[in-house]
Amino acid sequence: MTSRRAAPEDRLRLLRMRAQRLAGRRPREVAEVVRAVGGLQAQDTPASRLAVRARSGGLDQAAVRRACDQERSVVRTWVMRGTLHMVAAEDAGWLVGLLGPGFAAGDRRRRLQLGLEDRLCERALEVLPAVLADGPLSRAELVRGLAAKGVRIEPEGQAPAHLVGLAAMRGLVCRGPDLDGDQASYVLLESWAGAGRAMGPEDALAELARRYLGGHGPSGPEDLAAWSGLALGRARRAFELAAGDLREVELGGRRLWALAGGPAARSRSAGPVVRLLGRFDDYLLGWRDRDLILDPAFARRIQAGGGWIHPALVVDGRVAGTWRARRAGGRLEVAVEPFGGQLPRGAGPALEREAADLGRFLGTEAVLDVDGG
Repeated sequence: MTSRRAAPEDRLRLLRMRAQRLAGRRPREVAEVVRAVGGLQAQDTPASRLAVRARSGGLDQAAVRRACDQERSVVRTWVMRGTLHMVAAEDAGWLVGLLGPGFAAGDRRRRLQLGLEDRLCERALEVLPAVLADGPLSRAELVRGLAAKGVRIEPEGQAPAHLVGLAAMRGLVCRGPDLDGDQASYVLLESWAGAGRAMGPEDALAELARRYLGGHGPSGPEDLAAWSGLALGRARRAFELAAGDLREVELGGRRLWALAGGPAARSRSAGPVVRLLGRFDDYLLGWRDRDLILDPAFARRIQAGGGWIHPALVVDGRVAGTWRARRAGGRLEVAVEPFGGQLPRGAGPALEREAADLGRFLGTEAVLDVDGG
């Protein structure tokens, strides 16, 4: 009976790995990666670059920097779950228009606690275009620029971050080029990314479902709700609006949907598919729960609390351990801790190649150390 249940689960893992571009053909451009999966969480800048690496072929971290800072083919702004994400530049406008108002309204109580009264916020949004007219500003520079226009907020604490978040969710600003030490800068969204695609609310909702399933299918409306932050009713409506582009998939008695014409589950490759995923990776955040990919017995090794998602070793779609890296002696030391103290059978050579690719991406030689290996 156990083996009959395992086959559909293995197939679902494989399909989702392919949708995530973690298996099969991997894109060779940053914007193609981001567009394919709908967006990558980006509040941790180095981790967002690693998310691109795991889903691409031949790119390095300099290519991700160029895409964000110079080419502007991808944009970082507050969309899914009200969290900073890297999205394709042409998608930023309609995503913010669809998701931003709800998250901005939901954050009002916290803004009031921080002294950001409605009138103060509206005045800040009025003068922000003038403050940012001359180009990117750090958060501290933005706060000083607002003060020069007569809008004063407490520079310490969380008030500036929440004000910037509000401006982004209202479609006014986004993150600009990274400053020294990956410090954030801010720019006007339309000036930085262009006007983008104009969509009505229902067209945008249907497009969100298509984008989500393109990078996460097969899945259900409850998964879209968890990934996007939409209410479940709106997620269901999104699936209804996109129904003509979807196909139903039944796996192990579960009713799921995928994009029509999307990748089929092929037989497994000759060896295990091994990926080293960074903090907050979308493969750990893209569905309602992680039980399909993460044994609950090891769940606290990946998320011990506080919303922190640790780097994960993934073998054939299952989380098989954690890892960390540090530079020492001119090299990158990659330390892997497999769950249970032992790598899955046959995973060693693929893990060696994955660690070497991590070093290539970061521009240094990588040395692998497997705890207990």
